[in-house]
Amino acid sequence: MPGTSNASGGKRPVELGAVQETLFIPLAARARETAKRRPLLRDPKAVEMIGEIDYPVEKYGPGPGSSITVLRTAIVDSWVRAFLAEHPAGTVVEIGTGLNTRFERVDNGTVHWVDLDLPDTIALRRRFFADSERRRTVAASVLDEEWLRTVEECPGPYFFVAEGVLVYLPQDEATQALTRIAQRFPGALVALDTYPQRLLEKQHEQAVHKQMEARWAWSCDDPRSLERLGMRVVEAASVTRPPRAFRARLPLRFRLLLPLADRLLRGMFNITLFRTEQR
Repeated sequence: MPGTSNASGGKRPVELGAVQETLFIPLAARARETAKRRPLLRDPKAVEMIGEIDYPVEKYGPGPGSSITVLRTAIVDSWVRAFLAEHPAGTVVEIGTGLNTRFERVDNGTVHWVDLDLPDTIALRRRFFADSERRRTVAASVLDEEWLRTVEECPGPYFFVAEGVLVYLPQDEATQALTRIAQRFPGALVALDTYPQRLLEKQHEQAVHKQMEARWAWSCDDPRSLERLGMRVVEAASVTRPPRAFRARLPLRFRLLLPLADRLLRGMFNITLFRTEQR
């Protein structure tokens, strides 16, 4: 990808695959949210990274999609915080971590963390984040099995987050990845977002319009259908119908817009918390 870099501090270019480039969607959304007067979440690291990476993030401009992305991220943050309140030294696994900063937002000083993504994304990520005694970065596909052994070396219980990533896999690969987690980590929590077929078709139309190569590949009309993989639903939510406790903490602008958004987008942006079955 073209860009400029110089010793005086110019932006540094990046080269990523088409799907990996989509990491800039949530990154730009978090940076914009941070600049607001009453942000839903604060992410100064996202602002810093946007300022240092040579990439046309303006293609992911402000709009409804940005708010949806931020809400999704904040919902997952709330679930992870609840997990850590009960298991302060447990392990959180961020699948398809991109340039997410969830660790910085929820770190309690004792959590163990694994950030997983493809090698080109991890190479970019290492410019901004360093491993530590409690935090490990793994360059691998979610379809590999070696990273599962890395997670097993960390203390349980476990919380797996797959936000904005499995939708880019064909159905058989997405469900295979979830099945492996369910089999290897009984009793673990798994949070993921799913989208119905009609929204997948809409994303393909928008990708053509915006000249984006990345296309969603997996649709899921009913998240509860995934219980057949060895997981049960703990909490079913959507971006327009967030968990009750979470909704009460939303800034006023979100609380006012959600009823209208739900009438227009009901069932379109599901986010579900599962627990894998105990053996």
